[in-house]
Amino acid sequence: MIDPFKIVFIGAAVFLSGASALRGEGSAETDIASALPQPVTEKNFAALKDQSPFLRSIGLSESIVVTGVAQMDGDVFASLFDLESRQTYLVGEEANSEGWQLVGIKGDRTDLESVTARIKIAGNEVVSIRYEKLSAKVFKISSSGISKSKSDGGGTGPHGGPDPRKLTRDQMDDAKRGAHHYREGFQADGYPDKPPPATVAKLSRLSTPLREAINVKMFEHRNRGLGLPERAKIYEGLLDRALQSKR
Repeated sequence: MIDPFKIVFIGAAVFLSGASALRGEGSAETDIASALPQPVTEKNFAALKDQSPFLRSIGLSESIVVTGVAQMDGDVFASLFDLESRQTYLVGEEANSEGWQLVGIKGDRTDLESVTARIKIAGNEVVSIRYEKLSAKVFKISSSGISKSKSDGGGTGPHGGPDPRKLTRDQMDDAKRGAHHYREGFQADGYPDKPPPATVAKLSRLSTPLREAINVKMFEHRNRGLGLPERAKIYEGLLDRALQSKR
């Protein structure tokens, strides 16, 4: 059986060959090759590498709001809250465990109503997220099922990786819980039980986002293997510096 595609292709080749002969130009093979589609190269996918449609977080700014902004030891942090999942995220100038990074704050930080945080989500995508005041009951976190084990240092074991700055989901949740329920303490504060009254008094004078930022820093020290006495000393120092910066 004769393939019709071959007939069309041979006919096109004969036509191009005759046309080239009449014009006195190159061979028919050269004309056919130039008429065929060019092969796909790596350059065709350069844009997809930087902005993959599979990594984009479309509509993220619609479900997440800024709930606070804090500065500690020169580092700026934004506290974000997902209205759909009811989860809190702390984002700083270094990428967090979600891969999110704070690239800028617009507005007057003393007037949170005017604040907008610019967050890099994936690749080069940056979204702007506005501040929104939420009721306290939205942030109620259940403390059930959370272990209060405060071992003498866990090295990098708790998160299973070589970078102590990479916190696990449980550690991020405990840092958040400890920021709201600061009288109960949290796993990395350096105290075997609840923090002493003097420490609680310091914590009461700090904002929730700043307490959470400090808690995240303390988990980094815990992941480096520091024991209770060392962590307690660092914790008190962070609280004192945070209070001094407010003056």
